[in-house]
Amino acid sequence: MAKDRITLTGLRVHANHGVFDFEREQGQLFIIDVTAWLDLSPAALSDDLAQTVHYGELAEEVVAAVASEPVDLIETVAERVALVVLAHKPVDRVEVTVHKPEAPISVPFADVAVTIERTR
Repeated sequence: MAKDRITLTGLRVHANHGVFDFEREQGQLFIIDVTAWLDLSPAALSDDLAQTVHYGELAEEVVAAVASEPVDLIETVAERVALVVLAHKPVDRVEVTVHKPEAPISVPFADVAVTIERTR
């Protein structure tokens, strides 16, 4: 298992996930953190982008996955993101956190999030 990692923190996506009709209709902010573990030494030694994961493209793929078809649970969103990241062959492990800072919770709160970890 690789010890090197690429981290994307704070990807902001407006999407329509949630169990309530108003969440599906109005949408809300989701914030995504991704850590992908992979061996970065081939890229570091060759200075060749093809030997790593292009983090700009990865960010766009993650945002597209989150903004796609609405689902009820942020757990499902996290799983969707993990599958996108693991589709990159150099990645052998991923951790995804999906934050839902505007969740319909009746008491004051700073954030609600789920974090999953998946391996190839």
